[in-house]
Amino acid sequence: MFDQRGELPHLPFGNPNGFVPASRGGVYIESTREKLMVEVSRLTKYYSDLLAIQDISFTAHRGQILGLLGPNGAGKSTTMRIIAGFIPTTEGNVLVDGFDVFRESHEVRRRLGYLPENPPLYPDMTVISYLRFVARIKGVQKKQITASLEATLEKCSLESVAYRLLGHLSKGYRQRAGLAQALVHNPPVLILDEPTLGLDPKQIIEIRSLIKELAGDRTVILSTHILPEVSQICDKVVIINEGKVVVEKDLKELTQDLTLEEVFVYYISKESKEKEAQGEESLLQ
Repeated sequence: MFDQRGELPHLPFGNPNGFVPASRGGVYIESTREKLMVEVSRLTKYYSDLLAIQDISFTAHRGQILGLLGPNGAGKSTTMRIIAGFIPTTEGNVLVDGFDVFRESHEVRRRLGYLPENPPLYPDMTVISYLRFVARIKGVQKKQITASLEATLEKCSLESVAYRLLGHLSKGYRQRAGLAQALVHNPPVLILDEPTLGLDPKQIIEIRSLIKELAGDRTVILSTHILPEVSQICDKVVIINEGKVVVEKDLKELTQDLTLEEVFVYYISKESKEKEAQGEESLLQ
């Protein structure tokens, strides 16, 4: 399983241009990773004296579904919020489709849809009035709003509840409404923070299926601590532990000889052991 140094073996990845998983055709195409859509470079974030993330870097290409994995408290949500432009970074930068999240935020918001862990819904609004409100905020042209709403409602299977109050919807439908607000302006990049959190098994299957359908030419970055979720829908994996990236690889490469669970445990435990060893060395000095 591991080489003599205790490292995971190098697993060559078939096509340097990228691949499409079986769920989206299962064939290699050159255009999948032709364009870099999200570039996260050396992000560090302090909350007062608390270091939340340190030197986080990774990339995502057009058509890719990237899973941001890590234990609770690893820094996934902080990273997602910075990418989405909701909070500033202490150091580092993020580019979305070539635009700087902080210096060119208006351009980035046109290209990015964000679903936070708790969807930003107004319980006293109907689904369709809420989406119309969001479409206006996100700059959808007035003459295109009706068509955009119809397409989004259909894509997220919300037609049957379009005129119901958001506060009266089930958790699954509220999550769909949250996805709809991220999609209503048809962005090429989607940022989804724990998109299946708190859902029942049936709702989880439905949301996972929807995410796979939404990908296509879009770039999707989703954070989760549910390993099967990543195995089923992601192309690439970034594992974060204690605020640092411990691995960034294509899912096919990572799981060629090991299960994702084995890979996850290996990298998380390796990071912890290295930290303990460094602590012991400092005590001896």
